[in-house]
Amino acid sequence: MRKNVVQMKQIVEKMNLKNLTPDVELSDKAVEVPDINRPALQLTGFFERFDAERVQVIGYVEYSYLTTLEEKKKEEIYDTLLSYKIPCLVFCRALKPDDMLLQKATEANIPVFSTDSHTSAFMAEVIRWLNVQLAPCISIHGVLVDVYGVGVLIMGESGIGKSEAALELIKRGHRLVSDDVVEIRKVSDETLVGTAPDITRHFIELRGIGIVDVKTLFGVQSVRETKNIDLVITLEEWNKEREYDRLGLEDQYTEFLGNKVVCHNLPIRPGRNLAIIVETAAINHRQKSMGYNAAQELYQRVQRNLTKKD
Repeated sequence: MRKNVVQMKQIVEKMNLKNLTPDVELSDKAVEVPDINRPALQLTGFFERFDAERVQVIGYVEYSYLTTLEEKKKEEIYDTLLSYKIPCLVFCRALKPDDMLLQKATEANIPVFSTDSHTSAFMAEVIRWLNVQLAPCISIHGVLVDVYGVGVLIMGESGIGKSEAALELIKRGHRLVSDDVVEIRKVSDETLVGTAPDITRHFIELRGIGIVDVKTLFGVQSVRETKNIDLVITLEEWNKEREYDRLGLEDQYTEFLGNKVVCHNLPIRPGRNLAIIVETAAINHRQKSMGYNAAQELYQRVQRNLTKKD
């Protein structure tokens, strides 16, 4: 598992921020925590337990308070606030900071930005985006496909047919997220989000053919950037001496970053259509999540039939 950081330039581009301190170099600036802070108490002079490592957001309330301060008091507050080396200051609702703050921020090498967005909307969006970007992340070998809205992660040994199965699914109208390497981020205790590394995004490797650009061949509707991982299918060589689950009364799970995901082990032998099986597994998973379990229904029918015979 690796620790992520978000470069300041990424935040500026993603949130469409206007840079009010162009003399401050952004290339060495980054954010490491997904939360933000509105420094209302800090502007009154209370800096105990100040979350200085967070993006600092100035809304209309904080801005209005600053306009009531005398110049000397305002200068003291600015000096103290900027001494904490905060990542940046963002003024919402197109509010314009005074020249004193901009000058002191430039001297302290702290960027100041402005956005037209309302404070609440901006906070919600930046927190959501940072939570994804800064979530704990691992990379695993596999293929992630969106099948009927279900994020299916196909795993298995190299050369077993993961990419071929994904290609057949794409031809059937489903969407590729990543081939070969899948980056998994733990966004919450219930949600895992899968993405592709930038360098391999939209590409599939087919042995004997080479690299295929899925987006170019099948169109933009055949790919997507991210997808929640809802189901794992592990492909393995058929072993006639092994007992395979034929009913599915109890779900099996695999674990990533402490989150459990439903997992099916799928034995491979000539003649099995992997794409149809994966589609059926995805539909069955959706059906279970909606409260219907075909295996449980069959079991109850058998029990009722045995009861009648008794």
